[in-house]
Amino acid sequence: MTDGGIHIRPLPSPAEVRLGTDIASLAISAVGPDGFSNEDVVVISHKVVSKSEGSTRLLGEVTPTVEAERIAKEQARDPRHVQVILDQSQRLIRAEQGVLISLTHHGFVCANAGVDESNSPDEETVILLPVDPDASARQIRADIVDQTGLPAPAVVITDSFGRAWRIGQVDVAIGCAGLAPLDDWRGRNDRDGRTLAATEIGIADAVAAAADLARSKDSGQPFVLVSGLARFITAEDGPGAAALRRPADQDMFLR
Repeated sequence: MTDGGIHIRPLPSPAEVRLGTDIASLAISAVGPDGFSNEDVVVISHKVVSKSEGSTRLLGEVTPTVEAERIAKEQARDPRHVQVILDQSQRLIRAEQGVLISLTHHGFVCANAGVDESNSPDEETVILLPVDPDASARQIRADIVDQTGLPAPAVVITDSFGRAWRIGQVDVAIGCAGLAPLDDWRGRNDRDGRTLAATEIGIADAVAAAADLARSKDSGQPFVLVSGLARFITAEDGPGAAALRRPADQDMFLR
């Protein structure tokens, strides 16, 4: 941006997304005639990505296991929903106070393995996380280039997560392409000349959280355009949001 500022705006809501919907095409239509530039970040709610990719489950097709029945009884939950959560989990970390904290197959630590009923097309369908959110972000980015012939914006796919030690949820990046997910300041000096030893700024998560402020939870606006972050946008897709996951041997909650 010429004024050096960061600009964030939600894009118009598309029609209901279904299996096979072209997410890149929706984003291009939503951004309008000015289109994307290679200094933009298009932030996308994972639910439209999941719906388009078929990452959903019909509860009527789920047969709960004994474990799912036990947990459901303890938590007064639908055992079919619990079974889907277990299916999406490498490991169940906690099952307390009506919440299941899981380590997903992606390596995310989150409530209910990311399985969600909100914004679902009907009461019997739950929405899962995309199978590989970084791959989804890379594909959407490539599709935008193919369909516009213009340089690629960065793409960030988000979901809302709770945080250890903090109340409230914020959107975080579960997938990204073309954006440096971390800004590593270790070894650099602060303004007083002190060497920084631990500072790594979570750029992709900050973008996700900022974008969520531009739309309300009930707005039905899955796309947000963030401009003014050219210094963090890369021509290559980069390591993706996988770079933000703390290794298990450094994660005190998984030990």
